[in-house]
Amino acid sequence: MWLIGGDRRQVRLAGLLAEDGHSVHTLGLGPATGGVREERELTGAALADCVVLPLPVAAPGGRLNAPLAEEPLSLEGVFAALRPGQIICAGRVDDATQAMARDRGLVLHDYFAREELAVANAVPTAEGAIQIALEEMPVTLHGSRALVIGYGRLGRALAPRLAGLGAKVSVAARKYADLAWAEGFGFGTEHTGELKGWLCGYDLVVNTAPALVLGKEELEELKPECVVIDLASLPGGVDFAAAKALGVKAVQALSLPGKVAPATAAAYLRSTICHILHELGV
Repeated sequence: MWLIGGDRRQVRLAGLLAEDGHSVHTLGLGPATGGVREERELTGAALADCVVLPLPVAAPGGRLNAPLAEEPLSLEGVFAALRPGQIICAGRVDDATQAMARDRGLVLHDYFAREELAVANAVPTAEGAIQIALEEMPVTLHGSRALVIGYGRLGRALAPRLAGLGAKVSVAARKYADLAWAEGFGFGTEHTGELKGWLCGYDLVVNTAPALVLGKEELEELKPECVVIDLASLPGGVDFAAAKALGVKAVQALSLPGKVAPATAAAYLRSTICHILHELGV
């Protein structure tokens, strides 16, 4: 197996796969240890039974997401080194990257699109958001008022954890079914499309919705010391330019599992990739 690019999750993943008995090669992940072989070039990658690319797979400018690499790696260069029909697993594959791969006869299996990984990742992401809140808020979570925007996998993981620390939690969602579930678990509820006029009382607002929900008008309503954390994938759900102009403390928190719990995140990745290989009959 080859692992090309990525962050500390992929470093840990390489070690786990080696422990499982796989022959593991890495490129763009720094010095290798524990039976993993560090490569300096892509020669030989086409021979791998499976190639694992990072989460997210793409960085700006047509580059592979490889923050640990000594030199930038281009997606086009990586794809050129692989062979059609090879099993390639990548995370959060955008349309442009998928099209680039398809032009070379490659099929990318998006492990981030797998439900089991999305559900598992919600836990370290929620814990990471709480860590940021504890560091940035001028008051304790206990007794504070917190709003979680979005009640999908992540919202459902985060809301009870905030409540468990003594916060008075409300949930904002678009679907009335989600609001009913949130209310059933004892949370206050707001409709995402009707937030204006209801934001002034919160000490913490955490967005999980992948759409702009906190624009200039909404941000203007927040109390001066309210902390905003955006967990949504790019482009996110917060107008950060407006937040800066208004003096609102807003944190864009991306890829938290890899930052706060890389070992746990790597274990989730290993399980998901093994599921993909099993389904493909490998």
